[in-house]
Amino acid sequence: MGESRMIKGKKVLLCVSGGIAVYKAAALTSKLVQGGAEVKVIMTESAQKFVAPLTFQALSRQDVYWDTFDEKDSSKIAHIDLADWADLVLVAPATANIIGKLANGIADDMISTTILATTAKVWIAPAMNVHMYDHPAVKRNIDTLFKFGYRFVEPSEGYLACGYVGKGRLEEPEKVVELVDHYFSAEVGEQKLLHGKKIVITAGPTREMVDPVRFFSNRSTGKMGFALAEAAVSMGADVMLISGPSHLPIPEGVEFVSVTSAEEMYDAVQSAFSTADIVVKSAAVADYTPKETYQDKLKKKDGNLVIEFERTKDILKSLGERKTHQFLIGFAAETTNVEQYAKAKLEKKRADMIVANNVKENGSGFGTETNRVSIVTKNGEVRNLPLLSKLDVAKEIFKEAARHIDIGTSHERS
Repeated sequence: MGESRMIKGKKVLLCVSGGIAVYKAAALTSKLVQGGAEVKVIMTESAQKFVAPLTFQALSRQDVYWDTFDEKDSSKIAHIDLADWADLVLVAPATANIIGKLANGIADDMISTTILATTAKVWIAPAMNVHMYDHPAVKRNIDTLFKFGYRFVEPSEGYLACGYVGKGRLEEPEKVVELVDHYFSAEVGEQKLLHGKKIVITAGPTREMVDPVRFFSNRSTGKMGFALAEAAVSMGADVMLISGPSHLPIPEGVEFVSVTSAEEMYDAVQSAFSTADIVVKSAAVADYTPKETYQDKLKKKDGNLVIEFERTKDILKSLGERKTHQFLIGFAAETTNVEQYAKAKLEKKRADMIVANNVKENGSGFGTETNRVSIVTKNGEVRNLPLLSKLDVAKEIFKEAARHIDIGTSHERS
């Protein structure tokens, strides 16, 4: 295909599992190398029944791996070294068997062990009989991997080796290389998208104390806000993460501010607001707080207990009233009429964007690894995203914000 600008120098770990489509993996190796990528290949035992490892060795000009216990370099553990080495892991062809292993955390060969150890993006290119591809177990495993953040190069419809025509055929090598090149091109663009911008993100729940041992809170874990911080850093931003109580590890490269109550979060956000370019208020802040906080533990008494609450300060509304140049993004966790409430919140709070989701929907809301959101902007646009990992949702939010403010080109002029 000639040299491709963005794929050149990238490290692609090609994992080849057994099936008639292995011959296409050989062609894919050749085209990736022609494009300037560095390719290392792992094969399953069954893949070697179709094409010999020597073929991939000749095409990649690299050692080919298949035995977890065959350490070609005694100073390294091969599967860990490969897992750390890769910029992108591509499983092509991916059989129903390897998809099932990965979805269930089984690590009993070189490919499954390496993929479980990698932090690189993993793409799966399925290739199997059409009825296998449509089996409920396979579909469930694919859905599980998608929720893990794996992405799929969907097979084309076409003639299969078994004679059926339908989904199941491995995508053509030329198309896969084109997708890989586009991925690295987009990745470079993402890394510059928020360059030089100061972003303030709120995350997690707040705790409103009743007495020294009791508080009112909510089910927020902070996962969405922490994913937003991680995404913003990867896009080149200067990030302050203001979080309520959370057990999540602090993302690398952020300035972290820990708060407990709604009042503390209000004060922290107000202090950081004037120098911010973008503020994302994803925290689930309490709307009400006990009017009186007891200094000593409340003792159990006969009868009912009545606690009087008062409204907390509305952080998003106060920022909407104060904003000058800031781009203000709010979140709306709803259970009904999601889009309607999001549009009303956008106007009432003077926000620039509302990210709304139905927290009752499967795979969405508090505590999940995934989210399905609608992005509503003040010009009336509504963009409904599919179910994605929270990190991918975070990236889409910032990409959408970049469409509405002068971020995309500002770093090029500086």
